[in-house]
Amino acid sequence: MEDQAVLHIIQGCIKGQREAQRLLYEKFYGYGMSFCLRYAPNMDDAVEILNDGFLKVYNNLKGFDQARPFKPWFKRIVINTAINHVKKNEKFMKNETLDGSERHLAAIDNILSKIGYDEVLAMIQQLSNAYRTVFNLYVIDGYKHEEIADLLGISVGTSKSNLSKAREKLQALVREKMGAAW
Repeated sequence: MEDQAVLHIIQGCIKGQREAQRLLYEKFYGYGMSFCLRYAPNMDDAVEILNDGFLKVYNNLKGFDQARPFKPWFKRIVINTAINHVKKNEKFMKNETLDGSERHLAAIDNILSKIGYDEVLAMIQQLSNAYRTVFNLYVIDGYKHEEIADLLGISVGTSKSNLSKAREKLQALVREKMGAAW
């Protein structure tokens, strides 16, 4: 069952109470920002995405089923807002499809265990919008290539290609950071 305090805040938001809106924003700011930072190229864009996401949340709270958990509903809205932001600000460049199977990064877990969260996040933010978005959706949020293709309006092959190239770029950034020659 949803935390009663959150349900009380949501009911206040539905009634248009500014204090309830502030409380909801403060309570879920960090949670939402954790997604936005992965999709945005910088902090300013992440804040813009999150604020747009909160606006959508406030505008759609009347349709929220209070018998269901709030966090997954909120997460879906924020991620969709991030995707829309990426689509609006940069056309996805069509990349060549892969002519072979995806490359696997055998040692990535070992290397990443030596790198902090902030460093990994900074590396992800260095990816182009197209690569970063597909990487986040596939690797972190668990979407399948078919779902990513539908969400972003690209082909499945482009999704796979963007993921492969994102991994290659991240691998190069990790190598640079670790000073290792793989």
